[in-house]
Amino acid sequence: MTEAVAGESFLLGCISCKQREEVEAMTIVEWSFKPVGEEDFYLIFRYQNPLGIVMHDDFEDRLEWHGTMGTDDVQIGAMMIHNVTFNDTGTYRCTFERTLFLPIEDHVTIHKEVELSVVAIANRELTAVVSEIMMYVLIVVLQLWLIAVLIYCYKKIWAENEAREARKALKAQSKGGEIKDPCDGVHLE
Repeated sequence: MTEAVAGESFLLGCISCKQREEVEAMTIVEWSFKPVGEEDFYLIFRYQNPLGIVMHDDFEDRLEWHGTMGTDDVQIGAMMIHNVTFNDTGTYRCTFERTLFLPIEDHVTIHKEVELSVVAIANRELTAVVSEIMMYVLIVVLQLWLIAVLIYCYKKIWAENEAREARKALKAQSKGGEIKDPCDGVHLE
């Protein structure tokens, strides 16, 4: 998602995983911002365990770290922007500066960019609309199917009951013409 709604919060996601978990590392994550129409990025946030620092006044009290915590090796560098404004439209760059502690220290830098546009009202994505329509169609179709199955089963049970009664009547007719009372021979006075 790269569309934020003005006045709400928006999560900027950024992930950089190591190929080998057993290699110890220390990571610093920095977020930079380039407003629409400008050429250069400027640093807005820096996180190095356990401290996240807002680096620009425009984002003071609006940025919150939502990435990996409690370890020097950060792999999720997500950041929440609160109270999004139209001035937040632009390109955000997430930079992972990772030092791998191998026999020879290795320094790796990874950049990821997110284009963010700010709108007044949230636009529903086409997939969300289609999935909602499909959900309602399936609910109606499944209910109709259930009703049809119940009617079919009821008719089948009714027909079996009618056939059993017809067999009883036919059997009784073949034995003597009349259905005998099971209490025959017992006289009550």
